[in-house]
Amino acid sequence: MNNHEIDYKLYGDDMQFVEVELDPEETVIAEAGSLMMMDDHIRMETIFGDGAASQGGLMGKLLGAGKRVLTGESLFMTAFTNEGVSKKHVSFASPYPGKIIPMDLSEMNGKLVCQKDSFLAAAKGVAVGIEFQRKIGTGFFGGEGFIMQKLEGDGMAFVHAGGTIHKRELQPGESIRVDTGCLVAMTGEVDYNIEYVGGIKTALFGGEGLFFATLRGPGTVWIQSLPFSRLASRIFAAAPERGGSKGEGSIAGGLFDLLGGDRK
Repeated sequence: MNNHEIDYKLYGDDMQFVEVELDPEETVIAEAGSLMMMDDHIRMETIFGDGAASQGGLMGKLLGAGKRVLTGESLFMTAFTNEGVSKKHVSFASPYPGKIIPMDLSEMNGKLVCQKDSFLAAAKGVAVGIEFQRKIGTGFFGGEGFIMQKLEGDGMAFVHAGGTIHKRELQPGESIRVDTGCLVAMTGEVDYNIEYVGGIKTALFGGEGLFFATLRGPGTVWIQSLPFSRLASRIFAAAPERGGSKGEGSIAGGLFDLLGGDRK
């Protein structure tokens, strides 16, 4: 094992958090701002880059940090190390309603490709890099852009996605079509491409976007039912045009809106 071997437990249903158990001197890395709680004797340290054990010297750290910038992540990550003499726990919370998916990279040939912003935490030694898509159409029209995240190593990693998560095992030659925003992650051997939905009427009035992802096996893919971008667009569309509470749940609020009254 090149990565620290950590144990974990998931709590919750739609707003989950993961509790990681650390033996003495074990370390877990996480995105800045994902900490929920931790025991005493755990040292928290901000690190530059992705925390991979293979990074060496200033240039390696700069390259790792540059990869994270390209995927839309922060330049810094946080490492949590157990400096006590017994087992300690640290917990990380999901940023919005959905599921946390534990990924054992040792069972995935050491590589997982996932959408931007999905990485939550991992055992120390897991490298968070970038995955350039082979086909130019994927880069220009894929909902996740030309660059996706790549997790490499042989330890545990935790990925977060919205809504309900569906795991699909693709047989050799088997393919499925997925909304580009609903693709969460896939193993490295899955072939990923972007296709035009076809038909000008469907493209303009179908409401599903102009392109979808075609995933071809063999391999495993994870699909989410509620991408954060879709959730955010619904919230934005339902937001009031002017500031202040609309009082949607009250009769008085409805009367004020009907009469055009001001609220202080």
